[in-house]
Amino acid sequence: MRDHVRPLPSYLVSRFHGWQATTYTENKGWYRRLADEGQRPRAMIIACCDSRVHVSSIFGADSGEFFSHRNIANLVPPYTPDGDHHGTSAAVEYAVTSLKVAHLIVLGHSQCGGVHGCHEMCTGHAPELEEKTSFVGTWLDLLRPAYEAVKDLPEDKQIEALEKQGVVTSLANLMTFPFVKDAIEAGTMTLHGLWHDIGAGSLEQFNPATGAFEVV
Repeated sequence: MRDHVRPLPSYLVSRFHGWQATTYTENKGWYRRLADEGQRPRAMIIACCDSRVHVSSIFGADSGEFFSHRNIANLVPPYTPDGDHHGTSAAVEYAVTSLKVAHLIVLGHSQCGGVHGCHEMCTGHAPELEEKTSFVGTWLDLLRPAYEAVKDLPEDKQIEALEKQGVVTSLANLMTFPFVKDAIEAGTMTLHGLWHDIGAGSLEQFNPATGAFEVV
């Protein structure tokens, strides 16, 4: 392993020193307080790994405000305590039972590569994702049932619809976690489903009463 690890690229080192000399230095007391007192985030946000989705910037969040988890296509699997590794489920458990966040948010977005990959897989155009050796394909199987809800739409509407169905699927799966359900029913936590249009800079939220996403 030692032969493969390299020093950080110089541009990242330079950016770090810039942050340390400005943002950190100007807020040193706040960072030390976070270190000493621990984190008490108000919300957990489950977002996509996509580099274009900058959650902190979208909501103007400070350090310590959001407990963030990111994965391909912002998906949450159903509650499955089978002894296997479950990174997303572990993050949700920690946020709800230990940090006791007040809000649990699933944030989807436009032009999602993961959702597009699922669509390609479901339409038979991505056989490589159906290989058992594909971690991405196996993960995107979580979204496969949602394809059934959009497959009869006009082709140019299917991807965006599937992005939004992915958020709805994750919200439904979250409710299969006993500790999530208990917190919701106790009124100590709320669920939220969002979809962000990267190009338009807009945000929509899921309205369970209508089953539709509405502009915030």
